Amino acid sequence: MRSPEKIAENIWYHGLHVPKTGWMRTLYQGCIRATRKKLREIRPDIVHGQGTERDCAISAVLSGFPNVLTIHGNMRSVAEFYRAWPGSFYWLAARLEGFALRRTAGVFCNSAYTENLARPSAQKTWRVPNALRLAFLESSLEKPPKTVAVLLNVGALSPYKRQREILAMAGRLWRRGLRFELRFAGGIETKTDYGAGFARELAEAEKFRYARHLGNLPVNELIPAMDSASALVHAPVEEAFGLAVAEALARNLKFFGSRTGGVPDIADGVEGAELFAAEDWAALENSIVRWIEAGCPRPAEAAAVMRQRYHPRVIAQRHLEIYREVLNTRP
Repeated sequence: MRSPEKIAENIWYHGLHVPKTGWMRTLYQGCIRATRKKLREIRPDIVHGQGTERDCAISAVLSGFPNVLTIHGNMRSVAEFYRAWPGSFYWLAARLEGFALRRTAGVFCNSAYTENLARPSAQKTWRVPNALRLAFLESSLEKPPKTVAVLLNVGALSPYKRQREILAMAGRLWRRGLRFELRFAGGIETKTDYGAGFARELAEAEKFRYARHLGNLPVNELIPAMDSASALVHAPVEEAFGLAVAEALARNLKFFGSRTGGVPDIADGVEGAELFAAEDWAALENSIVRWIEAGCPRPAEAAAVMRQRYHPRVIAQRHLEIYREVLNTRP
């Protein structure tokens, strides 16, 4: 992986090479050893393992230095959702996650949902949401042109994100006589059964021009895509935080979503945010109908709330407070 050694005045990047045998097939032994070796040179005050999805957490807790972890997505719930077989990647990741949580000084949890999952195993937890990228907060807000209603869904295609179910809902709305366009932004893997099914159903929807796929968009294209839409529809089965939701609200989009995972934390008290039970598609459809018939209004103050809650400076300050707490209370 090519990366500059120095990313900013106070940020260094150390790229460590680990052969294939050092990854999950040996429970990340190569990653752990490479990280320990580099950290003995750096001599940090504290190590922060970012996520339990791969080696970050286990490398941090076995680093030999004071450490904390962040949970982005709970691997134990992922393994349960996919009914992971013993010895499979998700099955192993779930067990390594439990091992790491019990051995770190504390866990940063990006929502009440992740905190409830981590608390039984962790010595200590802190509620610290993810920061939004500055581009979503600082670029000027553009109002969409007054044309047909545009609904946007953002995220990599996955049974977790339920894009096929959202597309099916759009088909029902279209057959009810509503005129709109549903746009999907994110990567699509058509080699899976879910991805192949989505591709077939999307091709049918494109014939009637009520849905299309924008592709996997970089930030400089995703922001205009949000600004040209009127609402975000996000209905995952499980969601640790819901970054796409916060980013959309930071662009003053109307939000329709399922009351799952960390999404309620983001939507709480925010203008234009409507949540529904995960399987209550009828309530979601009826709410979208009312919104379109009312002229597709967008919120005016949602962006200000997102800036107050999730600006990088706010989140960074909270990180520093926790680091000092850990170091000051360590024997």
